[in-house]
Amino acid sequence: MHSHHESASVFNWAQLILALPFLMAWFLYLLAAFTSKKKWPLYRIVLWTFGISLSLISVIGPLAERSHTDFNAHMLSHLFLGMLAPLLLSLSAPLTLAFRSLSVQIGRKLSKLLKSKPLKIAVHPLAASILNIGGLWVLYTTGLYGLMHEHKWIYVLVHVHIFLAGYLFTIAFLYIDPVSKRYSFKFRAAVLILAFAGHGILSKFIYANPPAGVPVKQAETAGMLMYYGGDVIDILIIVVFCYQWYHASRQGTSLSQANPS
Repeated sequence: MHSHHESASVFNWAQLILALPFLMAWFLYLLAAFTSKKKWPLYRIVLWTFGISLSLISVIGPLAERSHTDFNAHMLSHLFLGMLAPLLLSLSAPLTLAFRSLSVQIGRKLSKLLKSKPLKIAVHPLAASILNIGGLWVLYTTGLYGLMHEHKWIYVLVHVHIFLAGYLFTIAFLYIDPVSKRYSFKFRAAVLILAFAGHGILSKFIYANPPAGVPVKQAETAGMLMYYGGDVIDILIIVVFCYQWYHASRQGTSLSQANPS
């Protein structure tokens, strides 16, 4: 085991690696928004800034430092990095902004990339759910949670996975940006219910079965934080999802026509 001082220095280095992409994304988004020929909505800029801020809070600074020794702090970071930040960032429509800002040639390359088979598979509701919820089950029910606090590269990979899986999960159900393939509302609703159930069951499992090295009391409070905090974010996703469903129905288009599966 590393001493506390050694661990802190190692993780400060790892935290910097994790923080840089978010800082770059924040800068590029603002640059594109403020130089766009067509006015970009201010509320999307605000959502993007909040999403990036929550991501940064999760990977660098006091909360990130404390999450190495406090499971409650770790769980709060998980809620920010894997759930709330991806929701805010997806609502900011970064791809739509990118297509507005990029040249035609680069836009075509980006469109081709989005239509590539690996990405089409990754944003399938079932695949995204397995990556997201399945990944959390692996993290908290195996020795992976303990290993990521001992090896910096595992720590970085786990946090990259938590964010990317959370983002893919969000855009797989909420179509804010263009997607290569749209699935029906009914299908997405069914998968969404199963995914939320998997998250809720995992929080109860953690409450009763603390990950290795986590004190029972911390596991109980962190399990409740994951359960109730996750519910709040789930409700936000459901509200947006139902609004999109209602909006599509209101346009007088049949659901099967609007969202061919």
